[in-house]
Amino acid sequence: MKRINLTKKEMINSIYMRIGFSKKISELIFEELFEIILKNLQKNKKVKISNFGTFNVKMKKERIGRNPKTKEEKIIKERNVITFKASKKLRNYINDY
Repeated sequence: MKRINLTKKEMINSIYMRIGFSKKISELIFEELFEIILKNLQKNKKVKISNFGTFNVKMKKERIGRNPKTKEEKIIKERNVITFKASKKLRNYINDY
């Protein structure tokens, strides 16, 4: 099965077609939605979207990593990572339950 990516432009066009707003307003809605999600993640807040899932920021501790080719060890600094946990409804939808 060939994977086809959904692009930002296609999502904006979908908002335009389904809701009937102009393309410019549809793009603003799309951009604002992601801006809200990003700003809250930046503040270390969970972002929960009902029936879709939860975005969360977790701190990864500093650790030693290894280059698989050269076996050279290097320290990987601590950093924040974004995690996503799909809702039960989304998981069931994807798995056709």
